[in-house]
Amino acid sequence: MFFSVTTEYALRAVVFLAINKAEGTAYTSQDISETTKVPGAYLAKVLQALSRAGIVTSQRGLGGGFALAIDPNELNILQVINAVDPIKRIKTCPLKLDTHGVNLCPLHKELDMVMENAEAVLAKATLASLIETPSTSVPLCNELRETCAKRC
Repeated sequence: MFFSVTTEYALRAVVFLAINKAEGTAYTSQDISETTKVPGAYLAKVLQALSRAGIVTSQRGLGGGFALAIDPNELNILQVINAVDPIKRIKTCPLKLDTHGVNLCPLHKELDMVMENAEAVLAKATLASLIETPSTSVPLCNELRETCAKRC
């Protein structure tokens, strides 16, 4: 299963906001773009979709920007994916074969089961778990965990 570029960019943005979550702090799309390496115009569209889904809040004007609207312990990866580019399940025969209809062949039934399992795993993985999982690599940071922890 492959995720779209839009999904990747949305996940980078919410991880940035979760790592840098501080009460009352909002980040401009330029701040987010520079750290996540997401092109500014593309990021604006992604943040708009996340805002419509209630995952981020946006505030215009001086001191404005974007902030996470959901606690990282409560926000799961599937919610982010569904906000920008939902996983497409196989409900009917992709080949549009009249004899198959909703009775999927073994191939498409198996593929749909993989997508169902992926959704279940992604629904269990919270943003907090991504950030807190012990690793020498830190999301969005090109330094060792100790160095990044001092900056964040």
